[in-house]
Amino acid sequence: MGFIPVNEPLLNGNEKKYLCECIDTGWISSEGPFVKEFEKKLSASVGRAYGVAVSNGTAALEIAVRALGIEPGDEVIMPTFTIISCAAAVTKAGAVPVFVDSDLKTWNMNVDEIEAKITDRTKAILVVHIYGLPVELEPVLALAEKYGLKMIEDAAEMLGQTYKGLPCGSFGDLSIFSFYPNKHVTTGEGGMVVMNDAGLAERCRSLRNLCFQRDVRYVHDEIGYNYRFTNLQAALGLAQIEQLEEAVKRKRAMGRYYTKKLREIGGLMLPLETTAYADNIYWVYGMVLEQNIPIDNKGMQKLLAEKGIGSRTFFWCMHEQPVYRKTGMFLGEVYPNAEYLARKGFYIPSGLALTKMQMDKVIEAIKDIMKQMV
Repeated sequence: MGFIPVNEPLLNGNEKKYLCECIDTGWISSEGPFVKEFEKKLSASVGRAYGVAVSNGTAALEIAVRALGIEPGDEVIMPTFTIISCAAAVTKAGAVPVFVDSDLKTWNMNVDEIEAKITDRTKAILVVHIYGLPVELEPVLALAEKYGLKMIEDAAEMLGQTYKGLPCGSFGDLSIFSFYPNKHVTTGEGGMVVMNDAGLAERCRSLRNLCFQRDVRYVHDEIGYNYRFTNLQAALGLAQIEQLEEAVKRKRAMGRYYTKKLREIGGLMLPLETTAYADNIYWVYGMVLEQNIPIDNKGMQKLLAEKGIGSRTFFWCMHEQPVYRKTGMFLGEVYPNAEYLARKGFYIPSGLALTKMQMDKVIEAIKDIMKQMV
């Protein structure tokens, strides 16, 4: 058995059939019919009236921020423990990210810290569901209503997950998804903004396509983006969404198997299996080294690689990002739980194409390594 990558997508449905249709008909650009069909099916699957497909999840975040009118000087409350796309979408708009720490059990933002961070400059809350469990949304929605704030739901990792029985991606003013190859539905690269407001949908479509005027194509009142989504990508997406239910079942079965085999190993904090509002979807199977373990996640990644196992460290905190620190932002800010997760957390192979034989090799490798640590 060769090297086991951290992710390998599963493309065993109608992907080739739909891609061949694109080629045979010549519809390969963003004008193709699959784009609208994919937007319609995906947005409907999460209970949204409209979907605007874009080139990637980062583009979806940037468009969402612009569409909600977040401007220079505005503040957006968000987790420090997340991917940089979230903070970058805010800072590119000239706004200021305001961070909260993580909950060590769920790895999501600690919603109890949000209200204390609200000021008269706060414009929005950016909720980011991390790795497998959703953020506890009811308190956030209540705060948004109480203070008249916008809410963006980053559900990039949560397609197929629910919060109290309602689909992730159905909450807040806008929600976004990513379709990178490690997602439950992949289009290679790609993303989507979903919403219920027709005006917001039209605004997002305009921003996606260079803000062309309706009647005069090459005259512009403002600068937009070229974040269009192709018919080829949509063809992949349609084939993938047909298999979403099975993908979620497969991910949960994989997560349960890993937990069953790894729970007796000392020195590891495994992902929480369930909460009062959701069962883990195990977008990736992550774990956190306990404090007494003498290596960090980078050390663990190296040891796993020596055994032919791919892995990834957890996100690095936004308040510690060099690109922001060198401009003087977030100096002196400390978020201990997020910092711990960033240094001790990692995830192991958990892509949809992973086999049981590969999982067993991963499990044995972790057992061998941890025997030397505890």
